Amino acid sequence: MTTHRTALQNGWAFLLPLLFIGCAEGGSTGGQAREVNVYSHRHYDTDRALFDAFTQATGITVNLVLADDNEVLARLEREGERSPCDLLITSDAGRLGQARLRGLLRPVRSALLDSVVPAPLRDPEGHWYGLTMRARVLAYNKTRVRPEELPTYQVLTEPRWKGRLLARSAENLYNQSLMAAFVAHYGSDSALAWARGVAANFARDPKGSDTDQLLAVAEGLGDVAIANSYYIGKLMSGTEPERAKARDVLAVALPRMGGAGTHVNVSGAGVVKHARHEAEAIALLEYLLGAEAQRAFAEGNKEYPVRRGVAVDPVLASFGALDPDTLDLAQLGLNNATAVKLLQAAGWR
Repeated sequence: MTTHRTALQNGWAFLLPLLFIGCAEGGSTGGQAREVNVYSHRHYDTDRALFDAFTQATGITVNLVLADDNEVLARLEREGERSPCDLLITSDAGRLGQARLRGLLRPVRSALLDSVVPAPLRDPEGHWYGLTMRARVLAYNKTRVRPEELPTYQVLTEPRWKGRLLARSAENLYNQSLMAAFVAHYGSDSALAWARGVAANFARDPKGSDTDQLLAVAEGLGDVAIANSYYIGKLMSGTEPERAKARDVLAVALPRMGGAGTHVNVSGAGVVKHARHEAEAIALLEYLLGAEAQRAFAEGNKEYPVRRGVAVDPVLASFGALDPDTLDLAQLGLNNATAVKLLQAAGWR
């Protein structure tokens, strides 16, 4: 069965050298048990089940460390060539881009990966590949807002939305990547003007998670929330009685970024620069992009499949047909620092 390590998440970083004794040396030769060491921000049961299935199918043990993206990147930098990590999995293309810029990833080539993952959803030189896709969309109170009022992200700056918008803070990586996409499409000046306009229309200071924004709409604290599609999908497919009101009130708009499509992001993975088990890391990547794994991501975590031909979960399909922006997501990492500065300048707390 898969070995799951959660030392970083629980603040036990001092245990990691012990946890990885015996799996940091050598590779997959000499008859040794095969393994792959994974640092991941993703904390979903679906992922654990897929790691178990991968182990059963291949005999390769997955040693998993969970932590947030910033913590993982900082640890990889500290560890350098001593790092036991083989594969980095994050929940944001911007973080994957930062990992590449910091020299933490190595380029790999796989005909399967290059054929399955569309070019905008992977690093052009093979440093990272998208595993699942999320859309940054608008959830609204359907008793107070009409869907035709939300055709683009740009309309959120209009005066009629004054005191009606809800969003997470500027520290949230999904908002940073949305802003980075604006920078890539329209330049810094236009991106700053957009962020200022949105911040001026907030119903309250940004706080909490995407789910908190959705529940706030249901409670009447605002009319429109910026949120990731999979959070909405999970809420809408849940059975918790305390969230029934939100399920009854909410609907979803898929806004366009001007002439481009809806902003999307990816959870993705890249092989770490000093990986000792490269072949096993690539094998795991290829497994996670197989049709069965992509269906599991779609059904279990309400994410859009990266692989063409895999059906979208019915809950997400009910939002409408997604027409994703085709921006090269490598731009999110390249523009992250600028996006952070602009969000701060805009007063998006």
